[in-house]
Amino acid sequence: MEKYRTLEIVQETPYSHVFRVYLNLPSLRNALSADFFSEFPKALFILDENPQVSVIVLSGHGDHFCSGIDLKTVNSLLSTSSPTEYNDRGRAAERLRRSIKGLQDAITALERCRKPIIVGIQGGCIGGGIDLVTACDIRYCTEDAFFSVKEVDLAITADLGTLQRLPGIVGYGNAVELALTGRRFSALEAKSMGLVSTVFRSKTEMDERIRAIAEGIAAKSPLAVLGTKAVLLRSRELTVDQGLDYVATWNSAMLLSDDLPEAVSAHIQKRKPIFAKL
Repeated sequence: MEKYRTLEIVQETPYSHVFRVYLNLPSLRNALSADFFSEFPKALFILDENPQVSVIVLSGHGDHFCSGIDLKTVNSLLSTSSPTEYNDRGRAAERLRRSIKGLQDAITALERCRKPIIVGIQGGCIGGGIDLVTACDIRYCTEDAFFSVKEVDLAITADLGTLQRLPGIVGYGNAVELALTGRRFSALEAKSMGLVSTVFRSKTEMDERIRAIAEGIAAKSPLAVLGTKAVLLRSRELTVDQGLDYVATWNSAMLLSDDLPEAVSAHIQKRKPIFAKL
């Protein structure tokens, strides 16, 4: 398996279709470095293309999930985008915009990945950490987890996806309050707003529960699972009628697979269904 500077990828068990992606800079509280933004989308693409992978679990090594974007990365962006060529501020601004779009693309890779992504959060989830988790499909955390949309305190307008995704998860009013104050909020408050589905007493308990949930999803029809993710994401941008039309078109193709008759047969025979890899 490919080695990374900022990530570790582990198969849950030798025969499991669940793979864990760990943020692996615990000494920096898993800050998002320039290497991360290069490695993360590549790693997700490789996992997405691997037929052995059905579900991905995103976690962080150490006491904290993610402390946000590494400030060295921010400084590097600003220095490389300074107006040097003929002192042209327009060209400098275009370079900076292109760099920001590249960072955004690394986060959006979570949604672009066809496989469902579950995230387990412990300790701090700050700034860029919020960008990450709001792009995941299912979110859990521990009691000691805390969150902050911190960018406003660093004189930055959050630009990697939180302002676009968070309102749809916690509601517009909650998102505005969190983004403008930059305040720290707890695991229980995150649960009350719907940012996470469940709060666990410990990381061990959370990891065990996530493993069971991920294995359960991995046992389902791969086409049904990826279709559910794809339709849910697409439906955010559509009216109900448009969403219904989209899923009808989707299923008119996907229901022709062998998965449906296999699922029905397994149910009648009271056995576990066996689906082809994707």
